[in-house]
Amino acid sequence: MKIPILDLKAQYKSIQKEIDNAIKTVIAESAFIGGRHVEELEKNIAAYCGTKYAVALNSGTDALYLALWALGIGEGDEVITSPFSFFATAEVIAKVGAKPVFVDIDPTAFNIDPDLIKAKITKKTKAIIPVHLFGQAAEMDKINALAKKHKFFVIEDACQAIGATYKGKKTGNLGDIGAFSFFPSKNLGAYGDGGIVTTNNKDLADKIRQLRNHGSKVKYYNDEIGVSSRLDGIQAAILNAKLKHLDKWNKARNNVAKTYAKLMKNVSGIILPNNENCKLKIEHCQHVFHQYTIRVKNGKRDELKKYLADKGIQTMIYYPVPLHLLKAMEYLGYKKGSLPEAEKACSEVLSLPIYPELKNKTITQIGKILSNL
Repeated sequence: MKIPILDLKAQYKSIQKEIDNAIKTVIAESAFIGGRHVEELEKNIAAYCGTKYAVALNSGTDALYLALWALGIGEGDEVITSPFSFFATAEVIAKVGAKPVFVDIDPTAFNIDPDLIKAKITKKTKAIIPVHLFGQAAEMDKINALAKKHKFFVIEDACQAIGATYKGKKTGNLGDIGAFSFFPSKNLGAYGDGGIVTTNNKDLADKIRQLRNHGSKVKYYNDEIGVSSRLDGIQAAILNAKLKHLDKWNKARNNVAKTYAKLMKNVSGIILPNNENCKLKIEHCQHVFHQYTIRVKNGKRDELKKYLADKGIQTMIYYPVPLHLLKAMEYLGYKKGSLPEAEKACSEVLSLPIYPELKNKTITQIGKILSNL
C-alpha cells in the first residue's frame, strides 16, 4: 500500500479534457504573457472572493511582497506576523526593509493569537500579516479592530486558504489586501508558480499592476522601479478551468477531514484539528483543509511519522522550525523559548494525506492503522 500525501495526477485525470483544451487554446492564440486568460482569471478570482479587484502575479510570495511594497512599507517600519508559517511570510517583510515582529500562536488553531498582538504594537507598526494556516481563517474581528484603533494595514496571507470563510466572508476580503498562492499543491493549484492579490482599493490594485510590470503603465515608459511578476497565460487558463471545481474540491477535503476525525476520535496521544478547545468557534469558520494536521503528544511525532512511512503512508511536517529560530532570522534576536506555543507545535505537528480524490477506503485504512497505535 502506497498512499501519497497529495495526488496531482488524480486531479488532472478527473478534468483532463478541460485542462488540455485550456492549454491548447493559449498555444493556438499565442497568449503567453498577459492577455485575456489572465484578465479573465483576475475577474473570476475577484468575483469568487467578493472583492472589487484582483491582480495576477507570478507567485504567492510576490503577492505578499508587492502588497507590502504598494502600501509603502519599508525601512524603519515593523510588521507583525505569525512565527508558524512558510518562510515567505516573514521573508517579504525583511525584503522591503521592514522588521518582522512575531506573535505566538493559538495552539488549537495554529494561527496568530489575537490576544497577544496588542503587546507587540508600537509606533513603528505599519501592518499585520495574519496567516490563515492550513486552510482556516485567523480571528479577523479582533485583528481588524486592533488595526483600526492603531491605524495599521491588514494583509491576509491566504496562500493556503482560498475558499475558506470567516463569518460568511471569504478569505482575501477580510483585510486591506489578500495574498494567494497557486503553487501546484494548493487547493487551487497551477502547473507551475503563480499568485494573486485581492483588494477593494483601486489605487492599491493599480499600484500593484504597475509594480508587477517593471513600474510601467505603458510599455517602454517606466515611471518607477518595479519587478517582473506577471502570471503567464497557460497558468491562468489552467486556473480558470480549475476554479469551476474549487468549491466541490474543498467540500471533498472537508469530507476527508470529517472521516479522519470520526476514525481517530479516541486515539490516545493525538490531538485532531478543530478540536473542542479551539478559541475560535468552529461554526464561525469554513475550513478548507489545505492540510489535515494533527498534533502528536509525548515527543512521539517522529516515531509516528516513521511508523506510517513503514506502512506506505506519506506524511509531512509543516513546519519543523518556527520562523523566529531560522538562521535567516537570527538578526532579530529571538531565542529558544521566546514563542513557546509555535516552538511546541513545530515539534508535534504531522500532516496526513488529504486531497479531494482520496477514497473513503484509503482514509479508513489510514484511520485503522492510527487507531491501532
